[in-house]
Parts: sequence; C-alpha cells; structure tokens
Amino acid sequence: MLLLALGLAWLLAKEIILIYVSALFAAVLMPIVNHIMQIKVRGRRTSKAAAIFLIVSGMGLVVGIFLTVGLPPVVHDLNQFSAELPTRIPKMMSRVNQLPIANRLGVNEIAQRAEGAFTTAASYLMTSLPNWLSHLFDILSAIFLCIYFMLEGDRAYRFALSLVPTLYRDRLGRTLERADKKIGKWLVGQGLLMLILGISSTIVFAVLHVRYFLLLGFLMGLFNIIPIAGGVFTITLSAIVAAFDSWTKLAGVVIFYLLYLNVENAYLTPRIMGSSVELSGLTILIALLCGTALAGVVGALVAVPTAALIAVILEEYAVQKDAV
Repeated sequence: MLLLALGLAWLLAKEIILIYVSALFAAVLMPIVNHIMQIKVRGRRTSKAAAIFLIVSGMGLVVGIFLTVGLPPVVHDLNQFSAELPTRIPKMMSRVNQLPIANRLGVNEIAQRAEGAFTTAASYLMTSLPNWLSHLFDILSAIFLCIYFMLEGDRAYRFALSLVPTLYRDRLGRTLERADKKIGKWLVGQGLLMLILGISSTIVFAVLHVRYFLLLGFLMGLFNIIPIAGGVFTITLSAIVAAFDSWTKLAGVVIFYLLYLNVENAYLTPRIMGSSVELSGLTILIALLCGTALAGVVGALVAVPTAALIAVILEEYAVQKDAV
C-alpha cells in the first residue's frame, strides 16, 4: 500500500505540487478574506464569495496595468532592435575590422557565431511556445484551485482532520492553526514590504529617467516575495537597463538599492514583520535551495511559508524542551 502511494505520488508529482501551492496561498489569503468579510455594506456583511471576488479583481487589475502600461515599451524596443539588427551588424563589423587587432580576435568568426546564436534563439522561442502555453495553463489551474480552496477550504480541512485518530486530532488542529496564523502574518508583512519597495523604486527610477521604470518598479516589488534571490535578480536587471543609458543612472540605481536595504533591515522589517516567522537566515537559504531544486521558481516562492509550517510542526512534535 505504501509503495502504491509512493508510486502515485511520483507520477503525480507536478499535480501534487500545484495542489499544495494553491492550498498554501489559499490558507495565507484567508485572513484577508475574513477581514473583508467584516466590512458591512448597508448593514450586511460581505459574503465570502464577494470578498474573494474583490481580491481576485484587485490582482487582475494590477496584472492588467502591468500588461498595458509597463510591458508595451519593452516589446516596442525589442521589435525595433530586432528589425534594425541586420543593418547594424555590418556597420559594427566594418568599424571593428578597422582595428589593428581585429584579425587576432577573430571578429568575423565571433560575428558568425552571434548570428547563429540569434537564429537558434529565435527557433527555440518558436519551438518552446507549447511549453509556455502549458505553464500558462498551470497558472490558470492554480488560480482556480486557490479560489476553490478559499471557498471550500474549511470543509476540506475538517475532512482531513477527521482522518486523524481522535486522540491526536485536537493537538494537530491547534498546531496547524498556529502555523496558519504565523504564515498569514508573514504574508501581510511581506505584502507591505513588496508594496513599499515597488512604489519607492518606481518613483526613484522615474526621477532618474531609467527606461521601463514602471516595469522595473513592478518587478522589484513582485520579486521581493522571494527572499534574497528575488532582490538580486531585480537589482541586477535594473542595473543593466540603467547602464545602457549612462553610468550615472547605474550608480543612482545601485545607491538607491543599498540605501533601501539598510532602511528595510534596520527599520521596516523589524516593525512590519516582527516575529511573524522567526526563521534564521541559514534556514531561509536552505529552504530556498530545496524549494528551487524541487519546483523551480514556484518552489522558491513558497519556500519560506513552507519552512515556517515545518518549523511549527517540528517545534510541537520533535523539539525536546527542557523541563523547568
């Protein structure tokens, strides 16, 4: 029986990860749903379905603004660059060939390889389109699963607990409720940090006249949900974009991020996050490595709340506390 269960888990690994991620996000979003449900409209409290609709609509609005405002300039510049590339390469090569060391560097061979690389990249994008569509289907499936978990999560939770023997059921229920509160506090705090970073970086990038400042600000806030790795990725991307314009903009972007890191670590995180997760830096790094290895970006996204859940369970069932 155990071997059969392990075999099924191996075959359905992708679907199990999808269900787990959806259930986890539903669990951490439920405090927001419950808070919205306390709001009274004409003397009546908001229903759960209406609260979930407001959350999904808000997220859809943010994504819509991103697609209509932040993304089109990037697509336009990429199309223009690809259209002008065939005419730019010969001009660049003629200038480089005038250098005395051009023959030693093998410039012509490098250009041929670069042209072949562009062709390979274009063909890869065309052949990988079905994979991108598959990922899009997974994202939509996760969204719908998350909505259903928020709508019917209480019933599923009670059913899962009913499978546990009565002797251990109350203790497990209290442990999971404590973990749920801790993860919910982490999500709210992380959401505030994401919002602050996204708004502040967008304003600073706009003042510095960095290209695609709306897109970069959105990505800075969004990827801040992934500790360490998200910040490294977004600041590197922002620095590269700024460097295409001038070294002054590059220096401004780096200085802003270093100042923000100090403000966040010294002031924002202690006051916003407090002791919501209580995980050491080493634990977070290990969780990120394991989550990324198991499920890529999605695994990194849920690594910290999963580590918090495991920490609460270990604290309750495995940690041997000294007798007072």
